[in-house]
Order: sequence, then structure tokens, then C-alpha cells
Amino acid sequence: MRTAVSADLHFADFVQTRTPSLLSTAYLLTRDRHRAEELVQDVLVSLYPQWQRVLEADSELAYVRRALVNRFINLRRKRSNSEVFTGAVLDDAAGADFASRLADRDQLRRALDLLPDRQRVALVLRYFHDLSDEQAADILQCRLGTVRSLVSRALATLRSDPAFAGPDVASRQSVEGRTSLESRQSPEGRTSTDSHHNLASRQKGAAR
Repeated sequence: MRTAVSADLHFADFVQTRTPSLLSTAYLLTRDRHRAEELVQDVLVSLYPQWQRVLEADSELAYVRRALVNRFINLRRKRSNSEVFTGAVLDDAAGADFASRLADRDQLRRALDLLPDRQRVALVLRYFHDLSDEQAADILQCRLGTVRSLVSRALATLRSDPAFAGPDVASRQSVEGRTSLESRQSPEGRTSTDSHHNLASRQKGAAR
């Protein structure tokens, strides 16, 4: 009985102190405040009867966050665990720089909307909760290389979008677009087109 009372007290304290952190995770995954609240509530309710097991974990927060991530992924759809590491891994500085640029909540939601569920989870754990690859792999229950692959592909997807690629990339794409347009409108471009037209006319005259 004393153990049950102790677990209840710890559960109440955990809910009070850790719910903001869990809501942050849930919001980044669902991109919706109400859905985030429902996700956290459902996870806490499901874990309450077995809270003693949570207390026996190395980290109660990590245990609950793992349950939250699993519930989110399962609710969306069951995905294969066959993903393997492919391609280059972007360094931590690239991910941290991306995270620092997404201060606006609407921009953050649009960015995460571009990503598949598991890539979104990996990015959130690594760069918004500052977890290591090993900790993220433990929560996702996958191999270390899989986490790195998920993060690498997520960052590559976001960096290929001009809205999140950073000012240097967006500026370069804008300049390239203007240069291409100007070349088509320049006198040299028109001269080239006129020459091609004149050549075609001479060829038709010779044929007649």
C-alpha cells in the first residue's frame, strides 16, 4: 500500500513538473495544440496503472517521452523499421542552425509538415530537445545509423525548400532566376533567336 501511495504521489508530481516538456514534444510532432494536449493526456492515462514500472526506469521523462513518440507514430500509421543509413550525414551545426531560424511557430509548423513522421520525430528529439543520437535511437527503438539517416534526410528536405534553406541559398536561387530571365530578354538573346529564324528561312528558300 505504501508503494502504491508513493507511486501516486510521484505521478502527481511528474504530471505537474513534466507536462510542459511533454506538451512541447507533442506539439512539435502534431503541429496542433489541441491534438498535442490529447496525445499527452492519453499517454499519461495509459501509463498511470503501471507507474511503478516508470519509476524503475533510468529516466522517467525518457520513458514517458518514448511512450508518447510510439503512440504518435502508431496513431498515424505503422511504419517499417527496415530503414537503413544511406547518404551523407549533415553535421550538428547544420541542424542547430536550422532550429535557431525557426523561431516563429507558424513557420515551424510548416517546416515540420514537410517531413514524414519518423523523420520529424528524429529531428525534434535531436535539435529541439538536444538529445544525443543514442538517446534518440533509444526512444525511436531503432539503430544509431537509422537515427542519423532520418535526421540527414529531414534536414536535406528542409534545406531544399527556399523557405527554410537560409538567406544565402534563397538569395542565390533568386539571382539565378533573374540571370536566366535577363539572358532571355537581352539583345544578345534576341540576336541569337533572330539568327536562328533567318537561318531557317534561308534553308526553306534553298529547298524551293
